[in-house]
Amino acid sequence: MFMGEYDHSIDTKGRIIVPAKFRESLGEEFVVTQGLDGCLFVYPNSEWENFVTELKNLPGNKEARQLQRYFMAGAANLEVDKQGRILIPSKLRESAGLEKEVVFVGVLSKIEIWAKDRWESNNSFDNMDDIAENMSSFGLSF
Repeated sequence: MFMGEYDHSIDTKGRIIVPAKFRESLGEEFVVTQGLDGCLFVYPNSEWENFVTELKNLPGNKEARQLQRYFMAGAANLEVDKQGRILIPSKLRESAGLEKEVVFVGVLSKIEIWAKDRWESNNSFDNMDDIAENMSSFGLSF
């Protein structure tokens, strides 16, 4: 399980240091793909396989095919180098607006990578009481 928030920078070649807390759980190889809300999703291989199985089991309608294309077209296998860095493909960096400052966020079975400004503007958490109250209908209690 991934949790926590870590600020990092991208170097001029597009490399980012993966937080040490995440490296061990990710393993030697893992997958990064386009995420939702303007970030990237990072999955350990075992979680990626689970996610792909869920995508395969979607109905054959147009929306399902679009969702499958969205996540699969941008997916890339990555490895951490000896300095603990990853090189995110330029297309993925562009889609998430990653330029200088980034935020790694652990979210249960995956990691999200955000451009710092997007993270701050999309995740103010000002309305968490209302959101939590609405989630109670799904069985979540606090």
